[in-house]
Amino acid sequence: MIARRTVVRGLVSLPMFTTRGLAAPVGGVERIDPALDSIIDPSASVTMLASGFRWAEGPVWAPALDCLLFADPPANIVYRWKEGAGASPFLSPSGLQGPVPAGQREAGLNGLAIGRDGALVAADSGTRAIVRVDLHTRQRTILADRYQGKRFNSPNDLCIAPSGVIYFTDPPYGLTGGDDSPLRELDHCGLYRLAPDGEVVLIDRSHRRPNGVALSPDGQTLYLALSDEQQPEVLAYRLDVRGLPVDQRLFRDMRPQRAQGLPGLPDGIKVGRDGHLFATGPGGVHVCTADGVLLGIVGTGKAVANCCIDPEGHRLFLTSTDMLAMITLKAGPG
Repeated sequence: MIARRTVVRGLVSLPMFTTRGLAAPVGGVERIDPALDSIIDPSASVTMLASGFRWAEGPVWAPALDCLLFADPPANIVYRWKEGAGASPFLSPSGLQGPVPAGQREAGLNGLAIGRDGALVAADSGTRAIVRVDLHTRQRTILADRYQGKRFNSPNDLCIAPSGVIYFTDPPYGLTGGDDSPLRELDHCGLYRLAPDGEVVLIDRSHRRPNGVALSPDGQTLYLALSDEQQPEVLAYRLDVRGLPVDQRLFRDMRPQRAQGLPGLPDGIKVGRDGHLFATGPGGVHVCTADGVLLGIVGTGKAVANCCIDPEGHRLFLTSTDMLAMITLKAGPG
């Protein structure tokens, strides 16, 4: 393991340790339904690829760089992981580019996605905006930072439709005081739709902690994770031709796992090409059918914040508290 200390424009991170070229076994897979075997081989194991982060988040595969990118919002860094090379800083600072004001809890990027043009699109908790970052020049562009003239709380996660529409969530996790932060300008935590022309539409303001978002392969269903201790659920919105919701239903109730005391809450979500959901929650990544049937849980022994599948559908990457982990998948679900 290699020790590293990183200075981020006046901020000094905690000592960082990352594994390079060494995968260590960690956690395991709970098989609930035999159908899980068609997605994950019974002999597959979870391995740790890198560790020592303050809070690992938002993994996404970047085809233009042939690597995985993932965020550490409290450290204000986006890391790059490559096979055989391990994890190293890619954007530092990743989010807020200047001094971090008092009351700002997370200054960095959080949820990450790749846009139609290959650029990085991110929920910037520190800048309190949705931003675009050119992966080659590192040039940043703010796509949206306000709703009806008021600054967002701290955008957390996002997904991009084939049309270029961006769906994102805006809880107050990036603010030290949370709901009571004096930095808040909006009186709600929203689920939003950002159109390519810059129009921001509030889809839902009724939830206390909207978090992870993902779209079904046909683009007709939007999934939303609620990181709410009292309502640990994943919801499904049916979308119309404009990409706006027409109704809402409960997709997955994670109260049973929460009641067992398993670590974590509903957070990041990814959807495979075949419609299977990989939704993080108590115990790890809940692997579900498109109908919400739980097939199994992939765990690390710690809370899993988010996950992603590589373009070939062979690997599921997990960002879990202070580590990056991975499990091999059978070809197809990516």
